[in-house]
Amino acid sequence: MARRERRPSGPLDLRTQAILRAVIEEYVSSAQPVGSTALVERYLLGVSSATVRNVLAELELAGLLTHPHTSAGRVPTDAGYRYYVESIGELVALPQVEQLMIRHQFGQVEFASEHWFRLAATTLASLTRAAGLATPAKPRAAHIRHLDLVSMNERLASLILVLREGSLRQILITLDEPTDQRTLESTANRLNALLEGRTATEAARALAKLPAGEGSTDLTRRVGERIVRTLREFDAATIEDVFSDGLLNVMSAPEFAQSEKLRRVFAALENRVYLGGLIHDVATSGAVRVFIGRENASEEMAEVSLVLAPYGKPGAAVGVVGVLGPTRMAYPQAIGTVRFVSGLMNELVDHLYA
Repeated sequence: MARRERRPSGPLDLRTQAILRAVIEEYVSSAQPVGSTALVERYLLGVSSATVRNVLAELELAGLLTHPHTSAGRVPTDAGYRYYVESIGELVALPQVEQLMIRHQFGQVEFASEHWFRLAATTLASLTRAAGLATPAKPRAAHIRHLDLVSMNERLASLILVLREGSLRQILITLDEPTDQRTLESTANRLNALLEGRTATEAARALAKLPAGEGSTDLTRRVGERIVRTLREFDAATIEDVFSDGLLNVMSAPEFAQSEKLRRVFAALENRVYLGGLIHDVATSGAVRVFIGRENASEEMAEVSLVLAPYGKPGAAVGVVGVLGPTRMAYPQAIGTVRFVSGLMNELVDHLYA
């Protein structure tokens, strides 16, 4: 479960909020510890440097800022970012022009395909300068959309299985006897007519009704049983694919000058148990979730933040889109962008299940 750092005992007054906001926004922009002089010069705070220094000291005592040993400036803590996200950060909506452009781009790619999810990750990365993430909407039970059989040689065929929810599987099938492409196409056509739109359980029932003893029927049944097994494996997995883009954005951040830090983050994201639990938490919340630094359950994620939102149709298929970046993230922009993309994906999934 996510952890939370200690919070101030009471609400901050407006002046203190303004100074905390200025520290965070300056640090997000510069990646350098922030001092009172820079705040007075660059922000219209209406107070002296001495007053700003006093407030900075109070914010440090409250656990919202910290004081690096090598600098006289302050940097936000995870608790400081959390207070900013929940109390004083102002959501930044995507400009209308960018919204229209994104809608147009999604209209150009194949519906519910891998290109769809890659586009979501790329869009999020380009708009937030973080790493964009997207998972296909994972159903409780996947449905067959279409399949093809392609001859590799006379005793080996490639089964290409496309699921209604957007995932694609490619499986090699060994053939009991020499089989040409024409026979494979005929088998694929028969299976498409028999299994389109069905789940693993429904497909198994349909295959059980096939007559026995015919060569073409035996091939149809054998390929069909491999399809059923593939569907069941897919259904049993907590999470399948994670599409990402913009990892170079994260690598270029000064926080990750040491590649070992980023390697640990990647290792955490490859842990399907951790990632599956995280996606389940976000999906069941039904809202944008922000995980900041040590709030993340995985120690490897202690220096990054995640902004994630669910999309899809609860009870049918749910996926997640979001961004990953250093805790020094422009949270209002990230939250607004993730919210828009998840809303757009919701609209597209609604069409899929209409």
